[in-house]
Amino acid sequence: MLRKLLVAAALCVAGAAMASADDVSANEWDQTVAQAREEGRVNWFVWYLRDDLRRFVQPFEKKYGIAVTIPEGTADANAQKLLSERDREPGDIDVFTYGLNNFESLDITALFLPLDFLPEDEGRLASVSGEDGKSYILSFWGNQTGIAYDTSVLAQADLPQTAEDFARFWTEHPGKFGFNYENGGSGPSFYLNLMGAVAGVDMTSAAADGATMQSLQPGYDFFNAHADNYVVTASNADSIIRVSDGELWLVPGWEDHLAGLQNRGEVRKDIEFYIPEFGMSGGSNGVAIPRNAAHPAAAALLVHWLTSPEVQSEFNRVFGTAPMNAASDDSAALVSNTQRSRSTAWPSDELRKPVEEKFIETVILER
Repeated sequence: MLRKLLVAAALCVAGAAMASADDVSANEWDQTVAQAREEGRVNWFVWYLRDDLRRFVQPFEKKYGIAVTIPEGTADANAQKLLSERDREPGDIDVFTYGLNNFESLDITALFLPLDFLPEDEGRLASVSGEDGKSYILSFWGNQTGIAYDTSVLAQADLPQTAEDFARFWTEHPGKFGFNYENGGSGPSFYLNLMGAVAGVDMTSAAADGATMQSLQPGYDFFNAHADNYVVTASNADSIIRVSDGELWLVPGWEDHLAGLQNRGEVRKDIEFYIPEFGMSGGSNGVAIPRNAAHPAAAALLVHWLTSPEVQSEFNRVFGTAPMNAASDDSAALVSNTQRSRSTAWPSDELRKPVEEKFIETVILER
């Protein structure tokens, strides 16, 4: 009898948690904040800079009395956990973070709560670089690829902007430009966008078919023709360290990665960043609330806080991210709004995968 009572009680608790997750959107915001304080905790699953983000959310914890737990885990492991727990009531994940483009692989309407119940904020962004989170995902971390360069040897007027400029730079300064083809997306962003520029192919909308692959052949030929004059690095991090050490003058990188390393004193402050005229890929990481969140009100409050103008300004100051709220201060950004207009969307996974595989096979392995 006791066992039956305990099971029944557990089911009631789980059911109440699930009901609150589905019903939190019906509350007035003041009620949601009060419920969040009662819940007292929120589990935020994010795969990067976890120690830094644990420190970053301390003002939220202090203001609301809500403990934020950021577990260890990779992006793929977190996504697998999300899917494996989708029928569990409640699940462990209260706030789920993923690249906005990666959300395409998930059934967002089935997995997540719509976020249109949050207080209205016209500045918040759900759509970035062609990726749309609809009403289920909000962007909180803007990221942009570009070129990091050593200002002690290169002036802005000397920076290559076009395919012809890069070919000339490689010829005149052999061994001073490097990029990675694996262990990070900055190198692939560079060669994918440059190949598209050389071949006259719009990588953001091209179909994933044989005709596109054939059209891109001039891009592969371009990199093979100059293979002796550029360096292949091991990763995003390797590229940035080697430009900071003075070995390389120009390398692709991530704006937020470079800014974070500079803020920690790990990379020289005179390494600057630009987006070439042919464009490089950008995007954002988004946050969403699973329908089976155990602490849905606290999750909503955290998402509201993360995407607010003030906190987005602080993300920009601390991490160098592109603000995901139009009312934010972006004065700490490494690139101007004029250059940010050159940001491009990533190719579809269906196109990107075969293009990258062929690049490795016919360019990297043929060096």
